[in-house]
Amino acid sequence: MKDKRILYVSSEVIPYLPETEISSMSFEAPRMVNNKGGQIRIFMPRYGNINERRHQLHEVIRLSGMNLVINDLDMPLIIKVASIPKERMQVYFIDNEDYFKRKATLTDEEGKLFPDNDERAIFFAKGVIETVKKLNWSPDVIHVHGWLASLLPLYLKNYYANEPLFGQSKIVTSVYDNGYDGILDKNMMEKVKFDGIDEEKISDLAQPTYSNLMKVAVDNSDAIIVGSEEIPSELVEHLKTIDQPVLEYKKPDEFADAYETFYQTEVLV
Repeated sequence: MKDKRILYVSSEVIPYLPETEISSMSFEAPRMVNNKGGQIRIFMPRYGNINERRHQLHEVIRLSGMNLVINDLDMPLIIKVASIPKERMQVYFIDNEDYFKRKATLTDEEGKLFPDNDERAIFFAKGVIETVKKLNWSPDVIHVHGWLASLLPLYLKNYYANEPLFGQSKIVTSVYDNGYDGILDKNMMEKVKFDGIDEEKISDLAQPTYSNLMKVAVDNSDAIIVGSEEIPSELVEHLKTIDQPVLEYKKPDEFADAYETFYQTEVLV
């Protein structure tokens, strides 16, 4: 992995949020690449329940300041950064007062999904890509973790299809069992269509369930990793229909060699 550039985009990363399959792998995978001489960048949302003082987040003025258009509204993009202690790894945080100030991640205290989670996902995807453009950092691999990050493959392959910085980038999406019940906003497809993305490419978003959202991510990725021992049966069946390479689930103590081999032999080819 020496000198390879890998961008990790995740809905959650330890130590900033509690340990889950997603937050743990979003830390362990970049650490593995970093230790093998690769170059990594990590992006996640700056949720309001992340303690900025304890984790020493600070705003990066030169990267902040642009507005992203979400469903015809201008939404200011704020970029913050922190370093994971002892690991020499920086994490970039996508922030916006309206979308990420609330003191929670994806649900309210009753466990109900926030009604604007669809717009938060759009904002996160666009925010990551625009920030990487400002960094002028061209990744060899973009590895996506978690459903809030799952629109990034769609936007990269369509809305940003002619962006030369990502011309050679390959997208890997990890599919987990860590989803949600119910559906996101029923107008989600219209909000994505507002960005000029063809309806036929997002027909699954007419019913934005977890499985349908991940299908869109899978279909716009170059390779897939199964991140949980069990994933929804609907996604198991969908993975049988695709042409992209799929790495089956690997336990935490055996993922490192498998991921490195997968990156080298199935993705970076």
